[in-house]
Amino acid sequence: MQATSNSKIDVLGPDDGQYAQIGPMGVRFMVDPERGGGFSMVEHPIAPRSLAAPLHTHTHEDEYSYVLEGEVGVQIGDEVTVAKTGDLVFKPRGIQHAFWNAGDKPARLLEIISPAPFSKYFEELEPLMAGPQGPDFAAIAELQARYGLAMDPAQIEPLIEREGLMPMGRV
Repeated sequence: MQATSNSKIDVLGPDDGQYAQIGPMGVRFMVDPERGGGFSMVEHPIAPRSLAAPLHTHTHEDEYSYVLEGEVGVQIGDEVTVAKTGDLVFKPRGIQHAFWNAGDKPARLLEIISPAPFSKYFEELEPLMAGPQGPDFAAIAELQARYGLAMDPAQIEPLIEREGLMPMGRV
């Protein structure tokens, strides 16, 4: 965040903030847990026709996804829809969900996560995904357990196939 030396006003510009890349999904950290109090906020740019997050369940967090640009496919429980620019999607804790870029152009969404600490998961995940030998699945499983996140890897390929997305590892 940038502020003038005499000002108490913080302004995060459109190119400011820490950034992480996790496969076809970016993470720009906009409001961190320390500043946000009860929530954190990230921006997710997502490559065209790409899976951003496979089916997973949060134990502790609710997520609110506001589509800034493009078309974002969402599965919550057994229901599937496509959210368009200006739509807000509620992904409650305890219910399995996934999201992806459903279009042929880049998509961006603003993700509000409550309570706040989960945004740190992305910071910790990035190096585990990009190791010299590929993803460190054992370390990723430990990280997910620590954050109360349950992922269903067996559903990744069927979701990619059903939605016509790019194969994993190709962006």
